[in-house]
Amino acid sequence: MGDAFIRHIELLGFEKRFFPSQHYVYMFLVKWNDLSEKLIYRRFTEIYEFHKALKEMFPIESGDINMEKRIIPHLPAPKWFDGQRSTENRQGTLAEYCYALVNLPHKISRCLHVVNFFKVRHDDMNPVTDSQIKKPEVFILPKDAKKTLTDITGPIVLQTYRAIADYEKSSTSEMALQTGDMVDVVEKSESGWWFCQLKNKRGWVPAAYLEPMDGPDESEEQEPNYAGEQYFVQKSYTAVEEDELTLKEGDTIEVIHKLLDGWWVVRKDETTGYYPSMYLQRAGEASTSVKSELRNRSAPPRRSTIRNAKSIHKQGRKQISQETYRRNSRKYIHSRRNMREKFLNKPNAIIEKSEQEENKPKAQPAVPPRPSKDLILNRCTESTRRKIL
Repeated sequence: MGDAFIRHIELLGFEKRFFPSQHYVYMFLVKWNDLSEKLIYRRFTEIYEFHKALKEMFPIESGDINMEKRIIPHLPAPKWFDGQRSTENRQGTLAEYCYALVNLPHKISRCLHVVNFFKVRHDDMNPVTDSQIKKPEVFILPKDAKKTLTDITGPIVLQTYRAIADYEKSSTSEMALQTGDMVDVVEKSESGWWFCQLKNKRGWVPAAYLEPMDGPDESEEQEPNYAGEQYFVQKSYTAVEEDELTLKEGDTIEVIHKLLDGWWVVRKDETTGYYPSMYLQRAGEASTSVKSELRNRSAPPRRSTIRNAKSIHKQGRKQISQETYRRNSRKYIHSRRNMREKFLNKPNAIIEKSEQEENKPKAQPAVPPRPSKDLILNRCTESTRRKIL
């Protein structure tokens, strides 16, 4: 058994390929113990052959001797002909299989058979393509598919973005870009790092270096929320630019604007500024291994710091000045204070009013007139009638 082992396997979706003949391959993002993340492609027939060999290697754990001792997950055999529908419907089962596989005892999950199968191959880095053949169709698995497997649908078309400047990668998990490169975005992370593919290259790219083809504005960016969401600082950061904030680990802040490049506008007391989103954690949210890994990386570059940026759009992205953030944020804080003071004073006024009403003399109820003798004889019971006779 080698030193390398797999921490997590995530099923991203599948591709419909047309060369050398039409077939389907599943896309997996494999996360290793050295924090690297690799994208690989496997046919289901390959996965099933791997599964059969794994069962032969561990007959006890596969239930061949005693079914009650089986811990290796089940995997259905491939059909005589695997079309798009069967490939699509199998995604939920395959995602659960990979999750269970990684969580098996180390003698199984970290054995060479598992490690070698999920290692990057030459075909993963250089998939067979032909300029005369139709480009592969990509079907992405929805993020909430594990919760609602019946909602898995396709195809989901990958968005194409253009690089506005050259970018030199700083780690093996990243991908270098040149101005004008057209990339397909596989995953958008709130950290400001996006997982992209360009021909036979794949890797993480700063979102700040990418622009959509249809316009300079990012429709995914929400409007500022001056009410703010409470977050905790998980990693300290010292401001480099004037409009950034210096915060320490453990500080409590409010996020008022989430931007796609991974630099969010946050508020500390009445001060606002930019801060890397990858160093923040929402209040009440448990920390995950993925977020912990991100915090060990450097923050992505900001759009305002990119030099020699060349956009194809005449108008630039709409940006809100830091002064506007501060002014609107202060207005909201002051209005919130005024509302709070009014609310605190309102109960006192109610108490005073209720005390005055209690001190007023209460009106006595009117005594009803005594019924006549004839009325009693006509309407009352026999016992009552005897009393007046």
